[in-house]
Amino acid sequence: MPPALRHVDAWIFDLDNTLYPARCNLFEAVDKRMTTYIARLLGLDDAAARALQKGWFHAHGTTLAGLMIEHGVDPHHFLADVHDIEMDVLEHDAPLAAAIARLPGRKLVFTNGDLPYAGRILERLGLGESFEAVHDIHAMELRPKPAASAYRGLCDAHGIDPARALFVDDMARNLPPAKAIGMTTVWVDNGSEQAPGDARAGIDYTVAALGPWLHEILEDV
Repeated sequence: MPPALRHVDAWIFDLDNTLYPARCNLFEAVDKRMTTYIARLLGLDDAAARALQKGWFHAHGTTLAGLMIEHGVDPHHFLADVHDIEMDVLEHDAPLAAAIARLPGRKLVFTNGDLPYAGRILERLGLGESFEAVHDIHAMELRPKPAASAYRGLCDAHGIDPARALFVDDMARNLPPAKAIGMTTVWVDNGSEQAPGDARAGIDYTVAALGPWLHEILEDV
C-alpha cells in the first residue's frame, strides 16, 4: 500500500458510474425515466420536464429533492418508478471484486440511490458480498450528497473516523464535503462529469477507472 494510504481503514464507494464503467450508460435509463415521471406528473413535454429535472439536480443535489421540496412527491413512489430498469448492460466484474476484497479495512457503499436499486447493481456486478453496508438516500434522511449532513450521518451511523477514511466518487462536486471532514478523496474521471474549478481543491487523487487503480495500489500488499 502506498505510504499516503496506509492510514485508511474505511473504504467508501459511490455506486453509479463508479463501481461500474460510465460507458455502460445504465444511469441514462434512470435519467430518462425521471424525465418521463416529471412530464407525467406536471403535464409537460419532455424538453420542459428535462429542464426542470436538471435544474433541481444542480440546485438540490438530486432530482428527487427538488420534487419533494416543490411538489411534495413521495420518495418511495418516485424511486421505485425511476429504478424500474433492466440491468443487462452490467457484467460480473471478478477483478474488481477481488481488489475490493483485498483492501485492508471496512468497505461501504455511499449512494444517493436507494437500497433495493443498489442491491440489484451489486449482485449483477458480483459485489453482493463485498460491502458491510449500503448507506442510501433513506439513511441520509433524504438529504443527499453533497449536503454536509450526508457525510456526517454516514460517519456517525457506521462509526467511521473520517481522518482514516477514503471516499471514491465519479461526481467531483461530491468530494469537497468529504475532504472538508478529513477524508481522502478519489475522483473517477470517466467522462460522466467534468470537475468544476471549485471542486478540484477537494480532490486528492484522479483516476480513469476504479478497478485498475485499486490493483495498482495493492501491488505490494
